[in-house]
Amino acid sequence: MTSTVTIRTTGMTLDDVIAVARDGATVTISDESLAAMATSRAQVDALANSADPVYGISTGFGALANRHIPAASRVQLQRSLVRSHAAGMGAPVEREVVRALMLLRLKTLASGRTGARPLVAQTMAAMLNAGITPVVHEFGSLGCSGDLAPLAHCALVLMGEGRATDRDGIERPVPELLADAAIEPVELREKEGLALINGTDGMLGMLIMAIADLEHLCNVADLTASMSVEGLLGTDAVFHADLHTELRPHPGQAVSAANMLRFLAGSGIVASHKVGDDRVQDAYSLRCAPQVTGAVRDTITHARLVAGRELQAAIDNPVVLPDGTISSNGNFHGAPVGYVLDFLAIAVADLGSMAERRTDRMLDKNRSHGLPPFLADDPGVDSGLMIAQYTQAGLVSENKRLAVPASVDSIPSSGMQEDHVSMGWHAARKLRLAVDNLAAILAIELVASARAIDLRSPLSPAPETAAAIARLRETVPGPGPDRFLAPELEAATELVWNRSLAASAGSH
Repeated sequence: MTSTVTIRTTGMTLDDVIAVARDGATVTISDESLAAMATSRAQVDALANSADPVYGISTGFGALANRHIPAASRVQLQRSLVRSHAAGMGAPVEREVVRALMLLRLKTLASGRTGARPLVAQTMAAMLNAGITPVVHEFGSLGCSGDLAPLAHCALVLMGEGRATDRDGIERPVPELLADAAIEPVELREKEGLALINGTDGMLGMLIMAIADLEHLCNVADLTASMSVEGLLGTDAVFHADLHTELRPHPGQAVSAANMLRFLAGSGIVASHKVGDDRVQDAYSLRCAPQVTGAVRDTITHARLVAGRELQAAIDNPVVLPDGTISSNGNFHGAPVGYVLDFLAIAVADLGSMAERRTDRMLDKNRSHGLPPFLADDPGVDSGLMIAQYTQAGLVSENKRLAVPASVDSIPSSGMQEDHVSMGWHAARKLRLAVDNLAAILAIELVASARAIDLRSPLSPAPETAAAIARLRETVPGPGPDRFLAPELEAATELVWNRSLAASAGSH
């Protein structure tokens, strides 16, 4: 049964965004929010009727803010603003991104700080509930003055124009989509065009979804690292709690170490070489796995803090203050979000890099402690997982390129009025690619470590890792002669995304 998310003046949670963006939750607006919007709208109307020019209400925008717009032209002003700003190019972005974008803009409208009429918010909520998704393009936001072009493409559909798809993802004429859902297009009034496009909603929505994905992938990384420890005849002694919680009390590190100790509990493979093994220490990619995955976890925790704060914000320019004052501000600047998006991309690249090192070690007969070269059935005749590791290395290399920060760049715009921008939207777009790549990297480690463990038979793996292998074997066969690998790697990636994999892992 589809859940319901109620929009309130106090903001929303990360889970609310996921529920609407990905799960199709129904959106409602609280009476408190509708009342707050009506109050701020009355204040905007009063200023619109005054002789004094007020930015966003009776003036032009950006570098054209000094021009006073007469009352007779203001509806056209709002229409022109949205049409001109809907100037995106490139491939359409994902449906879930657009739904998050719309929901977060709706959240700010419902704060009662933008001066938009309740009707505008109610129409946007109706679009979300009807599954109408505007076509938003890859390029058009500089992450400052809001995600302007992406939000303008959404506002255009609200006006009955532009392009959009239905609940099934099929593009249809916008007037037809709105009519089928019994939604009347909105004629925007003073201030409402700005209120619809002036926020960090796209980059924030992508940050929230990346946080949810990475929290899961950290659990998977703990599992695949544990399986690699077994496949490489490593030790679990370095994962005991006293080495983490007491000696180096980073919360994420303690969580990952505890997960790995849990995943390896009862492993016959680990127990088999506790006596008579002359190795003193495992390689860093095994021994230091909790330190790296744990640092990723702590980076996610920081990103969650930033996202939570942003979810309580009302981002627009100008804003309507409680005393009725209309105030210009710079809260639309995306730096707080852009920085953590880039920070996460760095962490993702490093996590994938360590996973690839473990895979390579299992394939190298000189470092794998008795496994056949490339885990092949008949080395020389068979190549085993040789090229799977090439693919993994390519993904790792790509993620290193994607880790280059976007937020350090700035290209002035709007006739130098907007002379410093965040590029937060671009930081978000590349992070989404990096997260998808990480899932594929972990899938290849899953395939390799499962095959290595199988090749250790009759030694038995831990119950947790054995269960993961059993899940994998439903779609990916075990060791044997070479076969078409691409479909198996794709199936493994689907399993990595399954939230039930590594379900026993702790998190924070």
